Amino acid sequence: MTVLLRGASPLPDASPDRPCVTELRLSAFAGHRGVTVPLAPFTVLTGPSGSGKTSALRALGALARLSGGAELAEVFPDPRGHVPERARPDAQQRRGFRIGCTVAGPVGPVRLDLAVQAEPELRIVGERLTGPGITYLETALRDPGRRDVQAAWHTAGSVPVTRAPLPDDLLGTALLPLRVSGRTEGQRRVLAAAEQTVVGLRSAFACDPDPARMRVPVSVRADRLLGGCDNLAAVLHRTRAECGTRHALLVAAARAGLAAPVEDVLTEPAAGDAVRAVVERGAGLRTPVERLADGELRYLALALVLLTGPRVLEVDAAAEVPEAYQTLTVLADGFDRGLDPAQGAALTELAVRMCARGHIRLVAAVGEGSGADRAARTHGAAVVDLKP
Repeated sequence: MTVLLRGASPLPDASPDRPCVTELRLSAFAGHRGVTVPLAPFTVLTGPSGSGKTSALRALGALARLSGGAELAEVFPDPRGHVPERARPDAQQRRGFRIGCTVAGPVGPVRLDLAVQAEPELRIVGERLTGPGITYLETALRDPGRRDVQAAWHTAGSVPVTRAPLPDDLLGTALLPLRVSGRTEGQRRVLAAAEQTVVGLRSAFACDPDPARMRVPVSVRADRLLGGCDNLAAVLHRTRAECGTRHALLVAAARAGLAAPVEDVLTEPAAGDAVRAVVERGAGLRTPVERLADGELRYLALALVLLTGPRVLEVDAAAEVPEAYQTLTVLADGFDRGLDPAQGAALTELAVRMCARGHIRLVAAVGEGSGADRAARTHGAAVVDLKP
């Protein structure tokens, strides 16, 4: 079960004109059954080890990748690992999992629900895209011998529903703009709902910094931050040159979370076109980031993520939609992993400020009872306790 906790007034939500995911449903996924996770501008997932914080983030990340056109096998390379442990096969020896989400936006709340067969072979066996009182799209596996599903979408013209086969390894919602002409009012409603869902999901950035990779100099041209923050130095070089205001905020955050003193965080040339990140200590002393502790590196990388935007992070943004109508959602597993209580609290307070400004949305998994957990409850984040 899930328990939503708040210790302060909730943070202001994004404009209704900007699609965003407001709910994750784990109907049957890994260790979750019938779990609904509400998503606010800043959502903290907490709970004991094994409560499913990581699997919840993986489910949301999977929906985001599918909405960007990724194939099912690419998104779920080990599908059996997502089948609930006690799930029993049916007469045809089939087992699977079910996930879904709700995306709010100009169309109103739109629900996407997905049923995936993991055994004996990976395929989508059902998908529903619905709104209040309307089914925009519904698919079902009719013939197990065919590599497609039968789809029906709302038309509201001379024919109320259009039927056609769709591939069983791609998200049907993401394909609708290619299949629906938009000639009738019903078709235009379907397109609007599908586009809202895709835009709300696609601007997701899964982030779990790897300190070992951040210690290596990188090409200055690799200046869009990767999920593991491998190219931290190149992105520091870019942001310091492009935006003095955000860089000053990063330096202030570094002072709060790194061993003092910190006067600047910058880069210096390495071999070829590579750069190395360093911390300016003053009096001509510089500390290369490879000398920082793992917790300090993770803190610095996550602060950079919170202070940058979709143009800097390596996200699959909907390029055809203006940035003003997109909302970046950061998915941070182990948000406070390796951080001491003061670092966790400082990083959480920075996240609260950025989410309150509408700069980003953040879904973060934190340790139960940690400094980040306590700070989140104090400052108005939505804390979702995933109790077993």
